[in-house]
Amino acid sequence: WTVDRDRLKSRGVATSFGDQVRSQRDKFDSLPRMPTDYRIPLWLLKLGALINVYFLMTTLGLSADVVDPHVVIPAQILFAVSAYRCLFPNRYKDNVVLHDTVLSSTLVTRVLATFVEVAWIYQFSHLIRLQNEAHVGWVDALSWLMVIQVLVSQAFVWGAIVTGRLSYYFYEELGWGVIFAANTVASAYLYSTVEGLGQTEILLQLNLLFGLFYLPWQLIHVRALHADAATNDKGEPVSWNSIKGRLHDSLHQRTRATDADSWGGAVGLTWMVAYWASLIPVWVHQVVLVLTR
Repeated sequence: WTVDRDRLKSRGVATSFGDQVRSQRDKFDSLPRMPTDYRIPLWLLKLGALINVYFLMTTLGLSADVVDPHVVIPAQILFAVSAYRCLFPNRYKDNVVLHDTVLSSTLVTRVLATFVEVAWIYQFSHLIRLQNEAHVGWVDALSWLMVIQVLVSQAFVWGAIVTGRLSYYFYEELGWGVIFAANTVASAYLYSTVEGLGQTEILLQLNLLFGLFYLPWQLIHVRALHADAATNDKGEPVSWNSIKGRLHDSLHQRTRATDADSWGGAVGLTWMVAYWASLIPVWVHQVVLVLTR
């Protein structure tokens, strides 16, 4: 057996449980890894600014007689702010930035994000009401719930910034799950009951497609935020002086970093690319194109 065992080992065959474990571990270690440094992806994110500027220019060139301000103005706000965030990315937790400038600060970014998030969720809720020609009460109610919930989420994210309570980020993102659950349910009802949707049918299809992928992804996201808050939330007492100090830090304190952990790992990178540079701008631009034809 000793001779056979040595012969097997010389051929790379595992001859014991320990050898099998080591063999499997070596195979796992040889698999490609997610990058641990996001320097290149963060710089490539700037290409999203070009996309957003193009979309913004196309909306500025629309004829006044086809413009619905409830659709176009929120889109323009989103394109402008998304272009800015592609150029000056920021992560609120620990005030992480790519460029050490006040333009990347959490305070400046969060003020802009507050306007854009309320604006484009209002646009989506307006779209639901436009297609609810029968004025079904609960569908209109869901559309307004989206607006109310985005305002509540703004309160939570500002609460996280001025108190340092990580649990508030969890509640903010939980609210985004509520928003798109409402959007998906309302869209599913309208898509299945309204006849003669015409060109706007694709907008409901996009709502449903987004909900299909986003809601499971958001579940993973909020679970990660909950775990982070449970582990790292210090629960420090909140006072007027601490609030002023955190507001000051949100403007003047910046942590320049490119490592994956500082930017939230794969989930954080996916969120930035989709929100600022690809999925959301393209989606909102499609809404504008359809509703201004």
